[in-house]
Amino acid sequence: MNTRSSITGAGAVLAAAALLLAGCGGQPADNGEGGLTGTVASDGSSTVAPLAEAAADLFRGVESGVQVTVATSGTGGGFKTFCEGETDISNASRPIKDEEAAICEEAGIEFTEIVIANDGLSVVVNPENDWLECITVEQLHTMWAPESEGAITNWNQIDPSFPDQALTLYGAGTDSGTFDYFTGAVNGEEGASRTDYSPSEDDNVTIQGVAGELGAVGYFGLSYLLENEGTIKGLSVDGGSGCVYPSNETVQDGSYTPLGRPLFIYVKNTSYAENPAVTAFVDYFVENSASIAEDALFVPLTDEQVATAQEELASLG
Repeated sequence: MNTRSSITGAGAVLAAAALLLAGCGGQPADNGEGGLTGTVASDGSSTVAPLAEAAADLFRGVESGVQVTVATSGTGGGFKTFCEGETDISNASRPIKDEEAAICEEAGIEFTEIVIANDGLSVVVNPENDWLECITVEQLHTMWAPESEGAITNWNQIDPSFPDQALTLYGAGTDSGTFDYFTGAVNGEEGASRTDYSPSEDDNVTIQGVAGELGAVGYFGLSYLLENEGTIKGLSVDGGSGCVYPSNETVQDGSYTPLGRPLFIYVKNTSYAENPAVTAFVDYFVENSASIAEDALFVPLTDEQVATAQEELASLG
C-alpha cells in the first residue's frame, strides 16, 4: 500500500523520518571516516529541478562523499522511472496521478509524498511587448484551448485592442506537471490544449523562444521568471478578482490564482530506510526547505503548511 501523506514545513523532516522509518529499522550511518558516501538518484520536473539542485549543492557542503543526481524528464517521465525502480526521489510539480500510483504499487514501490515548496506558474511575453501588462484567465483560454488550434493565430484575435501581431506559443511538454497544471487551470481539464505550439521539458528553451519573438507568450515556474527578468517580461494574471503579479507574497497568501501551486518530492520508502545517503539528503532537504527555497528563488512553505506537518506527525501516534 502506498503512503501518500502531504508532509510540509521546516521540521517536517521528523514526520518524514517517522513515516518512512517506522517498522523499517533504517539507521543513519557514515563511511567510518566521519562522512557518508553513496548516491542519490532523482528525476522529474524541470520546475523543481533548480530547487533540487540547490539542495544538492548545499548538501554537498555537509556530506561531500554523497553524489546527488538531478535529471529532468518532466514530472510524468520522472514518475515513470521512479515506478520502474530506477530512482530514489521523483521531483514533481503536481501530485502523482492514480494511474501512476497504481503502476508503482504493482511494482512494489512504496513512497512518501512531501510538499517541499510553493510556486507561482508565470505567464511571460517578450520584453518589447508594450500592449499587455495583465492577462485574464479567459484570454489565456482563448490562446490555449484545443479549439483555438490553427484558428487563433494573431494577438488581435485575443482582444481587438491588441495589435495585428502574429501569436507564437511556447510551453511545457506533455510529460510535464506544469503542462498538466496549466491546462487544468486555464482550460478546465488537464492535458486539454492546442498542439500547435513549441513544447519543451526544458524551460530555458521557452525563455529563448519568448525572448526572440515579439509576439511570443509562454509559461513556466516563478523561479525562471525571477532569474530572467529583463530577458522576458512577466504578466499579472486576473483570475476573476483583479490583476495579481506572481511573487512570494501573492503565492503564499493565495491571491495569485489560479496559477499558484505546491511542489513535491516523492521518496521511495526502501531507499530512505536502507540507503543512508538518501536518508541524510531527504532529511537535509526537508529540514532546510525554507532556506533552500529562498536561495533557489522559490516560495517557501507557509506557517499553515508547517502546522499541517506537525498535525500529521502527531497523528502518527
